[in-house]
Amino acid sequence: MVDDRYSGDILSGHSRSQRKSYPAIAAEHGMVVEDAASGYCGAILGFERTYDGDFVRLEDASRCTRLFRLREGGFLLEGRRVTLTKPAVRAAAAPRKSASGSVRVADVRARTARASRIWVEGVHDAELVERVWGHDLRVEGVVVEPLDGLDNLGEKLARFDLGPGSKVGVLVDHLVAGSKESRLTQSLGPYVMVTGHPYVDIWEAVRPKAVGITAWPKVPMGQDWKTGVCDALGWGTPQDGWRHVRNSVSSFRDLESDLIGAVERLVDFVTEPE
Repeated sequence: MVDDRYSGDILSGHSRSQRKSYPAIAAEHGMVVEDAASGYCGAILGFERTYDGDFVRLEDASRCTRLFRLREGGFLLEGRRVTLTKPAVRAAAAPRKSASGSVRVADVRARTARASRIWVEGVHDAELVERVWGHDLRVEGVVVEPLDGLDNLGEKLARFDLGPGSKVGVLVDHLVAGSKESRLTQSLGPYVMVTGHPYVDIWEAVRPKAVGITAWPKVPMGQDWKTGVCDALGWGTPQDGWRHVRNSVSSFRDLESDLIGAVERLVDFVTEPE
């Protein structure tokens, strides 16, 4: 019997029987490669998907183009045989959001102010609305003005030229049934919208967690609410306390939903088409 020296596992381990591997190169627009089979040389213009697989389109020096199948070791790059791969598709960047949660409009100049206005009770209310909705309001051209007290609402409305394109949205603290605030804001006409929140003060519409407490202190009736809160929490004066509250708010997530909904409805009201 003649011994077969090339039978069994010996041949399968021979270097000529092992499949060659080629470095994978991410193809880039304009990269010059050569099709290994035909010798056609050209710059990469792009990729095309057909029923027969993925192809790359090359453009030669005469501006003629041809398609070549993407196959292992199918191209030469600077004399080296390589496997071309399609470049990874970059995920679209998520749109940036404003503090209110809306899509931030980049590189936009503030719109000329509308005749319509949003009125709030005091300076703190105006600052908090600006902190969260400021970007949106500038894009829409909406001005927020403090009333310096809800008692001034009737007088200011009497001087305001109300109409279809000149409306007023009013944000009110402690807007609950039977309160003084609810009585002062009834039957104001179709060009005025009043919304509000149930809290004694705009501070309380900031979530306790945002300002580093578990709950807002209970202040006895007859005592100034801000002073009572600052005394209970050791925040110093109401001016010191307000700085702490304001600086704790960075987005709508730091506010109670009652306030968020109230402001959003006012913005919609004063910006809706005439």
